[in-house]
Amino acid sequence: MTSSPSAIDPRYLATSPYIDHDHPAVRARARELAAGAENADAIAERCFVFVRDEIRHSVDYKMNPVTCKASDVLQHRTGYCYAKSHLLAALLRANGIAAGLCYQRLSLGDEGAPFCLHGLNAVYLPRHGWYRIDPRGNKPGVDAQFTPPVERLAFATRAPHEADLTGIHAEPLPSVIAALESHGTWDAVLANLPDAEPSAV
Repeated sequence: MTSSPSAIDPRYLATSPYIDHDHPAVRARARELAAGAENADAIAERCFVFVRDEIRHSVDYKMNPVTCKASDVLQHRTGYCYAKSHLLAALLRANGIAAGLCYQRLSLGDEGAPFCLHGLNAVYLPRHGWYRIDPRGNKPGVDAQFTPPVERLAFATRAPHEADLTGIHAEPLPSVIAALESHGTWDAVLANLPDAEPSAV
């Protein structure tokens, strides 16, 4: 990956209002997922598969409530891609594995405007460095996997209309938080998805 932050930067292990890995339920789930795992790769894969497969994507399942905080995503077992990435980051950090948030800018149509942000994660694996994973949830045409060092994300960007936004963020983008906290239902969020020019992130 480009723009890789330091593997030991404490921001990528910190708890916060949205990546609240100090919440008892998050910590308990993180311990369960790590039990018996041999190394960080194995823990990271288990956390990834759990969020990808066990947390329902809000649009795919037309589910409320709209979640944002990691602990709320875990409690309600649903969330947009952004919220699912908050939970995955929290589970990884609770296990002492550095994790951050990444974004893609994707077209909502075949190509061109309108665009929206898509949220995913980067995890620091000692054997591979920073590695992007996408817990969005698989469905026909979407097959995200954990296969380091090769990335298998949910979506490939199509230049010049779409972009992988550079950088690994320790905290969610303000526009993502606003979209999730300003709308009370999954379809209201869908009608107001966040967007950002690549140069602005």
